[in-house]
Amino acid sequence: PEFVLIDGDKSPALACPSETVISGDARSISIAAASVIAKVTRDRLMVEADLRWPGYGFAGHKGYLARVHQDALRTLGPCPIHRRCFAPVREASQALSAR
Repeated sequence: PEFVLIDGDKSPALACPSETVISGDARSISIAAASVIAKVTRDRLMVEADLRWPGYGFAGHKGYLARVHQDALRTLGPCPIHRRCFAPVREASQALSAR
């Protein structure tokens, strides 16, 4: 890319010029379009994850920390796609280890 627009106020180290745009999805049609594409892609990945790891309800809540997801984490523990650095995942994993 010749130039990158970034939604937010933090820019990663890039090999090309970039600009951060706070509330970028409301201020830039390019950022808004990228946001929609990212959301649709993530939703599709969560439906696939639901097939691979049933019991977590990924297809329904798309990975957001809904009550059903929290309950599944406590019962089943984290699956390979859970971020271990995320506090609710880390706590569920520790609780299962303590049993």
